[in-house]
Amino acid sequence: MTFPFADRLNNVETSAIRELFKLLGKPGIISFAGGFPDSAMFDVEGIREAVNQTLMDAPGAALQYGATEGFDPLREQLAAFMQAKGAKDVAPDGLIVTTGSQQALDLLGKTLIGPGDKVIVEGPTFLATIQCFRLYGAHLVSAPIDGDGVQVDRLEQLIAEHRPKLVYLIPTFGNPSGATLSLERRRRVLEMAVKHRTLIVEDDPYGDLYFGAPPPPSLLALSSEVPGSRDWLVHCGSLSKVLSPGLRVGWLIAPRELLAKATMCKQFSDACTSTFAQATAARYLAAGRMPATLAHVRKVYAERAQTMVGALKRELGDAIAFVVPQGGLFVWARLTGAGGRIADGNAFAKRAIEQGVAFVPGAPFYASEPDQATLRLSFATADPAKIEEGIARLGKAL
Repeated sequence: MTFPFADRLNNVETSAIRELFKLLGKPGIISFAGGFPDSAMFDVEGIREAVNQTLMDAPGAALQYGATEGFDPLREQLAAFMQAKGAKDVAPDGLIVTTGSQQALDLLGKTLIGPGDKVIVEGPTFLATIQCFRLYGAHLVSAPIDGDGVQVDRLEQLIAEHRPKLVYLIPTFGNPSGATLSLERRRRVLEMAVKHRTLIVEDDPYGDLYFGAPPPPSLLALSSEVPGSRDWLVHCGSLSKVLSPGLRVGWLIAPRELLAKATMCKQFSDACTSTFAQATAARYLAAGRMPATLAHVRKVYAERAQTMVGALKRELGDAIAFVVPQGGLFVWARLTGAGGRIADGNAFAKRAIEQGVAFVPGAPFYASEPDQATLRLSFATADPAKIEEGIARLGKAL
């Protein structure tokens, strides 16, 4: 039987990463494919205390439907969380709570994107964003990046040429690139938003996962220094990478008119994000445990990143090139083909699976003109010994 599916489904495909997971059932395989945090890093005790306190103090409210905009105590905690990171003017009623930052992106698609609308994204960028925006009919235009993030001169040319509905960026420890937009470029992005009256969407799920010095302030925090830029800025945040993905707590900060439309669309989607999850997150943040949690995960991920970088240099040598990550969860690499070795990410991924190790080829992360030599490696969920062994297997797959 053939179902009369909506035409919008013609523009999207199943996630290449999700499809890859089907191959990971092989016993003994070491995976660098996932984009999720290590469950061993979750502050289970702190979350348990938050759950117990929630059920003790206000079980009726926590187990009931809630406001679409979000649970007020959580909105207050999230506003304080953002203020502590330099976004001083974020108020509780200036954000809505979403079911993960993924829903924030979906709400932006619903409220802003129609068939044929131009949207500029980084090349490469978050795969789910490509799929989400295409579902709503967007024509995606890729802006090139380097180790300092999106190339702003080229971005401005593309904005002037295409007059996009919005520009989507992951300025800090991007997925998959790991790149961080420099301070100078951040200011340029805000200035061009005002100059061209173009909406900038800042997605920031990884900004707290830095290994040494903190990254530059978020675009949201910097917007106070660029007059008028806040009117053209959206910020998406998430607790998934720093606390727990299972809570599904994200948030959306946007101009009032856009926030109201997003709230209306959220009413149609899920009525409200889980009140119980929101109450738990609010209790956790209020308890003041987040700084210690972040310090712990930064230390662990920094060690794993250092281990992976050293192993890649030792085992693959000049066959691979990459920028050393300063935070986040990923190493973004490119096969060089040196010495006649393999230079195709998809072919290399198949050889790697045969050697018992998995990663994600880079091509699916491009909205257009994919670089077939690229690949993404996540160091988040493997301990140093597993990383050493996994990269040694990669060396054998060359």
